[in-house]
Amino acid sequence: MPQTPYPPGARIEVRDAEWIVRTCGPAEPIRPGRPGGTRITAVGASEFVRDEDAVFFTAIERVTLMRPEDTVLEHDDTSRFAKSRLFLEAVLRRTPLPQTEKGLALADRFLLDPLPYQRRPARLALDGLRPRILLADVVGLGKTLEIGLILAELIRRGRGDRILVVAPQQVLEQFQHELWTRFSIPLVRLDSVGIERIQREIPAGRNPFTYYKRVIVSIDTLKNVGKYGQHLEKIHWDAVVIDESHNLIGEKSFRNRLARLLASNTDALLLASATPHNGESKSFAELIRMLDPAAIADDDKYSAEDIAHLYIRRTKINPEVRDQMSGKWPDRGPSVPLHCAAGEAEERIFEELTRVWLAGDAREGGPVVDAKHRLFPYTLLKSFLSSHAALAATVGNRLKNATESREIEALKVLADLAAGVGDDDSAKLRTLVARLGEIGVGPRGGTRVVVFSESVPTLRWLKRTVPARLGLSEDAVEIMHGGLSDTQQQEIVERFSLADSKIRILFTGDVASEGVNLHRQCHQLIHYDVPWSLIRIEQRNGRIDRYGQQHEPRFTALILTSEVEGAKDDRTVAEKLLLKEETAHRHFGTAEAVTGEYRAEREERRLVQDLLAGKSVEESLESPMEDALLAALLGDSTGGTGGHQAAEPPRADVPRLFADTEAFAREAIDTLGLLPGLEDDGGMFAFDPPKDLVHRLSALPSSYLRTHDVRKRMKVTFDRALARRKLDEARRTKTMWPDITYLSDLHPLVEWLTDKVLVQLGRQRAPIVIGGVTEPTFLIQGIYSNRRGRPTVVEWMAVSGPPGALAVQDRKMVDVLAAAGVGPGMVNTGLKPDLEPLQRMVRPAVAVARAHLEERRAHYDAAVTAPLKEYRERLAAWEQLTLDGLHVSQVGRKEAGVRETAEEQRRLLESLETTGEPLLRILAVLVPATPDSGTTQQDGHR
Repeated sequence: MPQTPYPPGARIEVRDAEWIVRTCGPAEPIRPGRPGGTRITAVGASEFVRDEDAVFFTAIERVTLMRPEDTVLEHDDTSRFAKSRLFLEAVLRRTPLPQTEKGLALADRFLLDPLPYQRRPARLALDGLRPRILLADVVGLGKTLEIGLILAELIRRGRGDRILVVAPQQVLEQFQHELWTRFSIPLVRLDSVGIERIQREIPAGRNPFTYYKRVIVSIDTLKNVGKYGQHLEKIHWDAVVIDESHNLIGEKSFRNRLARLLASNTDALLLASATPHNGESKSFAELIRMLDPAAIADDDKYSAEDIAHLYIRRTKINPEVRDQMSGKWPDRGPSVPLHCAAGEAEERIFEELTRVWLAGDAREGGPVVDAKHRLFPYTLLKSFLSSHAALAATVGNRLKNATESREIEALKVLADLAAGVGDDDSAKLRTLVARLGEIGVGPRGGTRVVVFSESVPTLRWLKRTVPARLGLSEDAVEIMHGGLSDTQQQEIVERFSLADSKIRILFTGDVASEGVNLHRQCHQLIHYDVPWSLIRIEQRNGRIDRYGQQHEPRFTALILTSEVEGAKDDRTVAEKLLLKEETAHRHFGTAEAVTGEYRAEREERRLVQDLLAGKSVEESLESPMEDALLAALLGDSTGGTGGHQAAEPPRADVPRLFADTEAFAREAIDTLGLLPGLEDDGGMFAFDPPKDLVHRLSALPSSYLRTHDVRKRMKVTFDRALARRKLDEARRTKTMWPDITYLSDLHPLVEWLTDKVLVQLGRQRAPIVIGGVTEPTFLIQGIYSNRRGRPTVVEWMAVSGPPGALAVQDRKMVDVLAAAGVGPGMVNTGLKPDLEPLQRMVRPAVAVARAHLEERRAHYDAAVTAPLKEYRERLAAWEQLTLDGLHVSQVGRKEAGVRETAEEQRRLLESLETTGEPLLRILAVLVPATPDSGTTQQDGHR
């Protein structure tokens, strides 16, 4: 029995039934001191368990790996040897690519534009010992698509069976939609509705993360529903994706604790953030350490080169991005400031704020507030620059807690002044309505616009007042803010993205400034109030200025102006920041590095403090970026290789027998009669899914299932143009989900067909194919694995020669098949080779293949161990540098932690080394159609 676990595609016997291995890996320990053995997921192959999914644990099950020497040869009576060809292709597809294969296998198999820059992160992820990287491309470049490509490559390698995606609640469905419609990767969404569904569908107390293999959930859900967060501690994932991962920084936060838990319980870890840095090297080191604990020895002293293998960052001005985006993403238009001259009622507020609240020590009697609350006057100012409604709300909230009589009196004056401003007195409101009319927003206009405000009271006031002034119905205007539930936010984003939606104006807070796609039907954005943060302005603009935008993104900002002497109106800060962001975007591709701050909240706080200190906005923004590390990180990178990369990322050597997935699927359906009643118009398949396929479809997005009820009638296509058209049509309707989906290699239908083909062959059987060979040729699969059950080496061998002198051919198996004419043009004449002499050759053929692999073991080991050796040396250097840098007070507990981390990484390295004997499997035998081969003529098999 090989010491290695059971590789995918191998046949095993459990409970007196035969199964085909899908995935294999170490199981969790049963209890301390007792290993859990191996965890095997499999699909039933023999009669009573056929097509049934199962999970076996070798610690409690008797699992027998079928020996290749016991293979029984059998004739293939199907036309054109279809059964044999399908079987060979299914094995090729089901066998994961080996650990040493770093090229991309599926880059052109999805519903995507062929953009090499979006494929490059997948190559970086595969280059590492484990796929653990930070995707730090700036807003709008397509990080979700980059994530989809990486996950697809992991699935093809047998390393993506269990996937967890953690994303902001407002983008859950958006993320889920992209992965399904583009890649055919289904994720079960666990928002508040999804959790209710779980409670109905799974047994009480069952861990939902074992019930569903691929899940998307928000951090807020995990935080608010504690029992599900606890379940995570018991689950090991193949891949974890954390979107907007900059929110993880801060060791005491729930997000940080959750991220560290997930990082320790997954093989692949993908962190995504357009703003990955908070300006502190230590905090960024904390994020990097989740990816590789031994990447940084000194949190204060590390270089971009030290972590180049762990992150990739590009901006829109990156040469590669710019070249590939030509004509596909219009350059943004200017940020147009519209001055709104304050009226009398508003000027009275400006005068009160200037004379009483912002005068500071210069005011008679001193400041209204004490030093502890010295920033509050600017909170009042910003509220008023948003709207009188926002000011009234801020003043009202403050009055509830104010204790100083002087402040209370001043607040009451402001409250009266705010109450004295009517809707018709608002200069910004008048300008907004006029601007909306100019760009075509109205009852007969089709233009859509997103209007941002930092204030919820402002949003509610605008929602109440704007529609009537434009003659719009209530359903033409929508409002979104953080106070809405996760499902409400997702529904609003979805409806705004549909072409046939009645929504013309979306009033939203900055809850929509991160991750949300608003560009599908919209290219106009208005800042009703301007954030005092370049980062936040850029994030807002990125909602419509992003990959996939068809029109020039246009930005407008309403700038409230005042004639009061010394008044700090929107010209003081907002207008200057608006233009600064535009300049930085055009010259650097991003604005976040201008102030040297990397969080919107900190950026705004520092700006206010500078204003209090008497600095101008220009002086506040003049601070150069002094940290060379941050300068390197925030510039363009290409995963450590640097420079302009025009060449495509290398492709994997993927053996195949059929021309493409469509040819394989069509022949499988026709030969095996798998979809009775199939409608095929040459471009689209329509059929009623069989029960065992329906069972697999339960993992598809629930809203997609609900919209099209594909469990009763399914429509799919291999035609990429048709699939794109259907996807575009869906975006113009209320459905959002296309009724015809693209059949990628990862689609559940393709996987179902592959499994159906594999179970057609009897237990421990291999077919005989008559082809263009001069002597019997045994086609044999050989696999070495590591301790994790993943292939380190996969070789497809052809063994031929006279009895007693068998040898492995120099040619690869697929080349031998091609030379033998094995393909759709074959004819099965019904000749039946004599099985007995061929059967006697089985054992020696296996022996020759095994000897060949063992002889080549040193060559294989060199390829496998070279990167392990390099990392082992780096690990030793990290351990020594870290220990040398410890202060005497840290020796002890800190030293033990370093030693433990190093030992854990060494165990990881050991688990990636090739171990045990090779697994061999006879797939088929090619024989010549000559009298010497012992064939006999049989009728009726043409």
